Amino acid sequence: MGMKDQFQDKSEQWQEQAKQKAQQGREQAQRGQQQRGKPRDEETERLQREEQDRIDQDYDA
Repeated sequence: MGMKDQFQDKSEQWQEQAKQKAQQGREQAQRGQQQRGKPRDEETERLQREEQDRIDQDYDA
């Protein structure tokens, strides 16, 4: 096997590893969103209400 073939094989291996790691990252992100989904939405809504209340108070003054 020539050097060109060795470099090509190594390149293909790295590409495959990169694809696998990207897929694992996507799966972990999805699991994280599923676990935090509902409480995070409630927290976001609460923070948005508080911010809106502060804005309303500023305009009322």
